[in-house]
Amino acid sequence: MLSVPALAAASRLRAQSGKGTLPVRFLSHLTLTVTDHKRSIEFYQGLFGMPIQSRQGPTGGIGLQIGSGPQFIFIGAGNPNAKPEINHYCMTVDHFNVDRVLGILEEHGVTKSEGGGGGLGGGPMKSRVRIRSEAQGGAKEGTPELYFGDPDGLTVQLQDTTYCGGAGVLGEICPAKPEPSPTKGLIHLEDLSHFTLSVSDPAKSLEFYQSVFAMPIQAHQGPTPLLGVGSGGQFLTLAGMGAGRAGAPPRKAAINHVSFRMKNFNPDKVLKTLADFGVTPRGDATGPVGPLKSYVSMRMENRGGAKEGTPELYLTDPDGILLQIQDMSYCGGAGPMGEICRG
Repeated sequence: MLSVPALAAASRLRAQSGKGTLPVRFLSHLTLTVTDHKRSIEFYQGLFGMPIQSRQGPTGGIGLQIGSGPQFIFIGAGNPNAKPEINHYCMTVDHFNVDRVLGILEEHGVTKSEGGGGGLGGGPMKSRVRIRSEAQGGAKEGTPELYFGDPDGLTVQLQDTTYCGGAGVLGEICPAKPEPSPTKGLIHLEDLSHFTLSVSDPAKSLEFYQSVFAMPIQAHQGPTPLLGVGSGGQFLTLAGMGAGRAGAPPRKAAINHVSFRMKNFNPDKVLKTLADFGVTPRGDATGPVGPLKSYVSMRMENRGGAKEGTPELYLTDPDGILLQIQDMSYCGGAGPMGEICRG
């Protein structure tokens, strides 16, 4: 089990550095910045049939449940002038306590942000705590939500394993029966698979994530390490940004895409379903993918895939945000389904 090396790594890192660690258990959710709130909800509910798991106030965003929850996609209120992106992602830890988590982060050089700059997480190696009020769907006494910026300033949220984006001191209270989607959906997603981070210095990011969160290396895709999250095959990919096109502005660190898992993954069937829904094949086009497009990339043996290639299926939402869908067995490794990783 991946949890065994994670625990061993945590003990080893603590012994070597004297610093605390925060072993992560699950991927919790992603928050999307979108240009049209209504359009995005219609897309995700129409394609995936996601019910509404939580609401954060009458004018705030909503959490769309993934599988049986508590994992979710949070879609903000929407702004036509916004830059569409995956704003941040969240991981969970056991026995979440704000002071304890902030203390361990500080041991690793992540200090509390002063002032309002640096985005939600406060900027690189900074932390912030937001107290979500009852009016925003939190607890009467407030629900603390903790964010920090990694070495590139990518925003990460940390919460308790029970967190569902709802009320309660831990954000753990959501309706037993979420608000049903208006449509059944065409593809049923079971859970989150991974997030791929485009980082400026992969070695530096690797050292940071492993030292703070005791993440074992689950697999490699070529030189790119995949860091295991918990024991269920979820992971983070730390990918270098590479060189941009000549004359193009410098690339920035970003959460490149999110991947989901489904049962009985069949790339051809999924592509057909997507096309029927209006997400059409990219074909031979080059450059930026654009909204509502799909394509399959064959990850070959030299990048940790199967000898005949491991199919990886991508699509973009109405804002062009990149998503991936794989099989429930997918762990980012070898095999026809990417199912062979270190166990």
